[in-house]
Amino acid sequence: MVELGQIEKPAAESFSGKRKLYCLSNVLPLEDATDEYKELFNQYWDDVNKQMKKLESIGKIKKIFCENILAQGEEALNMLAKINERALQIIKGKIEEGAVLIPVEHEEILGPFIDWGNCLRVVRTKKVFDKVLELYTEMLNKRLQNILDVIESNLSEEEAGLFIIRDEDRVKLQFPKDIEVFLITPPSYDSIMKWFRERWKEIYHDKEPDTDKNNENEA
Repeated sequence: MVELGQIEKPAAESFSGKRKLYCLSNVLPLEDATDEYKELFNQYWDDVNKQMKKLESIGKIKKIFCENILAQGEEALNMLAKINERALQIIKGKIEEGAVLIPVEHEEILGPFIDWGNCLRVVRTKKVFDKVLELYTEMLNKRLQNILDVIESNLSEEEAGLFIIRDEDRVKLQFPKDIEVFLITPPSYDSIMKWFRERWKEIYHDKEPDTDKNNENEA
C-alpha cells in the first residue's frame, strides 16, 4: 500500500502495467454542521482533488467505485447528490474525462446491513445486542466481499480505479496482490479526525457524573 507522498517520478515507472486503485475516505457532510466543520470538510475535498490529479501521473482513472451506490448512470448520480455533493463533483469530473462509475453495492445486502446497523444504535439489553451484532457482522462481511468481487472483476489489467469508501471499512478489505493500492490522505483529513475526537470528548465529558457534587450531597 502506497501513500501519495511516497511517489516520486522515477518510482512512478515501476507501477506501469499494474492494476492501480486510488483510495480516499468518504468524508460526509453533517446535518447542522458548524462553520468550522464545513471549512474542514470543503478543504479536505479540495485537497483530495489536487492530490488525485497528481496521482494520475501514473495512471488515469478509468473506473470509479463508490460505497452506497447501487444504480448506474443518472440514477447513481442523483443518489450521490443526496449523500455527498463534493464526492459527486469529483465523480462527475472523472466521468466527463471518460471514466465509468461501477455500482459496488447489492440491494439484498446493503439494505439489511443498514437496518441491522440502525438496530445496534437502539437495543438496550446485552442478549439482544449480541444477537443483532452477529447479524450485522454477517451482513458486513457479505457486503465487503461483494465490493471486493466487483472491483476484482471490473478493474482490468493496467487500469487505474478510484475507490471512495469510509476508512473503517477499507481497512477490513484484503485486495488481490496484483492490485497496487494508493491512499489519498491529505493533512486536512487528520484535521477532520481531530475535530471528531474533540467532539466525542466533549460528549463523553458531558455524560460523566459530577462526582464532586455527589460527594457534597452525601456529606
